[in-house]
Amino acid sequence: MVGTTLKHYRIEAQLGKGGMGVVYRARDTRLDRLVALKTITPGLVANPERRRRLLLEARSAAAISHPAIAQVYDIDDVDGNLFIAMEYVDGRTVSKLIAEGELDLLGAIEIALQVAEGLAKAHDAGILHRDIKSDNIMVTRDGHAKLLDFGLAKLVETGAEEPAAPADLDRTLTRGRVNTMPGAVMGTLSYMSPEQARGKELDRRSDIFSLGIVLYEMVTAELPFKGETPLDTMHAIAYEEARPVTIVRRSLTPELHRIVFRCLRKNPDDRYPDAHALAADLRRLKQDIESGTNAGSGLLAGARLRNWAEWLRTSFPGGYKGLAILAAAVAVTVILVSVNFNWGALIGPAFIALFFYRYVRNRKKRLLAAFAKKMGKFPEVRLVVVRENRVTVVLDKAPAKVYIRITALIEELNQRLFVGREVTAEVKSEIPEAEIQTMLRQVGVVYAREDAAAGNKPAQGRG
Repeated sequence: MVGTTLKHYRIEAQLGKGGMGVVYRARDTRLDRLVALKTITPGLVANPERRRRLLLEARSAAAISHPAIAQVYDIDDVDGNLFIAMEYVDGRTVSKLIAEGELDLLGAIEIALQVAEGLAKAHDAGILHRDIKSDNIMVTRDGHAKLLDFGLAKLVETGAEEPAAPADLDRTLTRGRVNTMPGAVMGTLSYMSPEQARGKELDRRSDIFSLGIVLYEMVTAELPFKGETPLDTMHAIAYEEARPVTIVRRSLTPELHRIVFRCLRKNPDDRYPDAHALAADLRRLKQDIESGTNAGSGLLAGARLRNWAEWLRTSFPGGYKGLAILAAAVAVTVILVSVNFNWGALIGPAFIALFFYRYVRNRKKRLLAAFAKKMGKFPEVRLVVVRENRVTVVLDKAPAKVYIRITALIEELNQRLFVGREVTAEVKSEIPEAEIQTMLRQVGVVYAREDAAAGNKPAQGRG
């Protein structure tokens, strides 16, 4: 179909082929934008009821709006070709990043966190994914995770085509319809939940199990449930426990094991009740790793106290030092008021107001300096330039994990801002040397790698 036009979509190239049909890169000629066009295999929608459910599911998926979910734009039928137009995601799948060894621990946690937040939004709208796997999660060139094919796995139904051969069950959709055909199975085998493998009714906790498998795969580079045959794999999913991630990779933290283990519990009641709770734990784990805290080493109450103290330190201006100054100012104010100094009551508030003014005024500058310092730890970063509210990072053949970290750090920076406009980031790679030299001569360079100035003194700290 390459070179043809469906409706106002001009098909440019084939991107892939799966159990539901073929995916093409196409251009929306009305809006002049790229889209991913998925043509549905005719046999899957020959039944009018099946077609009705496809339209209903696609419309439900189109109603979900979240940065971690690829948007559904359109669904239509042209000359018997039923297709779905979706957001075109320019990037690589998580499975490819794993195979190429481009994911570190923080990158894996950041991807899982973004996907969990997207799942929470969809689950709140009453929509399940049903086929979460590393092939269905894309990471864009600027480090954002995107979950593909949301809700569309439900559309594949038994009887549409001849059964797949057993050898094909590992990486393709097994035909089945959830909640309507007892014993039917759907999803991608290696990423199924136990209730999927046994053909039982599904809820949001099934998606959490599948995301737990993807997280396990990202941090260990292997799947938790494997067998010599598809039936062996299904048996392992339904009845066997996965090897702890801390045994597969000794450097991983016990808290990460606790999160993965809770996702992969056989009984849905023992898993996270929803994606919000999973995202909260992933967010705390990310903060612990970034701050160097030994996550999960204490009792539950102690962990809560530690998390509260860490939140207080990072949220209050000046951290513990700011709290100490505030306490001292309050104490002085109380003393002066108690001895009837008429002017004393003004000293504390004035001091506090001055402190907050100076701190808030310079907070963005300090956060940007901390960002540049963190960027300087990546050998692939050549240059960091800050101009007003825009950060430009120049990279040299950087892996995906660097893009993911830049995105995460900018988001963290914006969350910690009290006032002022948010900071935006522009990532450049493989740019001409002349452009780098021009950037070095301009105001705003906060970090430059030693070789960036081509033999001149590094520009770190300028501007």
